[in-house]
Amino acid sequence: MSDNTNKPLLSIRKLSAGTESKPILHDIDLDVFSGETHVLMGPNGAGKSTLGHVVMGDPVYKISHGSICFDGADITAEAADKRSLAGIFLSYQAPVEVPGVPLYSFLRTITQMRPELKTTARKFRTRVGEICEQLDMDQGFLTRELNVGFSGGEKKKVEMLQLLLLQPKLAILDETDSGLDVDALSVVSRGIEAYRKDCDGALLMITHNTRILERLDVDSTHVMVKGHLVAKGPASMIDDIDKNGFGQFEALLDKSEAANQGGEDA
Repeated sequence: MSDNTNKPLLSIRKLSAGTESKPILHDIDLDVFSGETHVLMGPNGAGKSTLGHVVMGDPVYKISHGSICFDGADITAEAADKRSLAGIFLSYQAPVEVPGVPLYSFLRTITQMRPELKTTARKFRTRVGEICEQLDMDQGFLTRELNVGFSGGEKKKVEMLQLLLLQPKLAILDETDSGLDVDALSVVSRGIEAYRKDCDGALLMITHNTRILERLDVDSTHVMVKGHLVAKGPASMIDDIDKNGFGQFEALLDKSEAANQGGEDA
């Protein structure tokens, strides 16, 4: 765990955001320090993935209020490519297919865009091979078009390959365990463990399933309901959620909203 006397790597303040037609996030406050692992949980449709995309700078979502600071800089108005180069990584629930672009060429291009990761072609090839072996990934995939025809598990392996290559300061993993079988889940878990071991970066896991969290040393657990962060606690909250679900947190939000409505009526 990092020294919390330092400034947070990611600092979100009073963030409200959504699409052009629908507000989704409401007054979000969140601090994540370097070296920490945070878990964001909540029922389907709670807004968890939206938060990850807003932090990444996805233009689909618009910020109506609040700020996002990363590594000491205000990135609220920065484009997604600037945030990526600054060291933010977002994995997707459903990674996109990119016909015509070989996976190896894609990996080489994105690493060359980061000055601190530039290396010779030979060293890069060696590093990619090492990570493929670490992830039990057939190197034949490197010559195939990016994610085209890949299974769900193979796409997740590709994301873990990118994660370990790029070594981001902040990795946001959005439902990484979604739809994975036991073997693929084990490989992804190893990739996450390797990132936590080899990098001093921070990890934000977005999930509504606790399986992938079993092998992680979690610093903080957050619960989101209807676009509100309604609870924060230690790793032990995960076991409670696993046993009792999210009903208690939904009731907590309903009670808070009713109290606020009562105050407005008065």
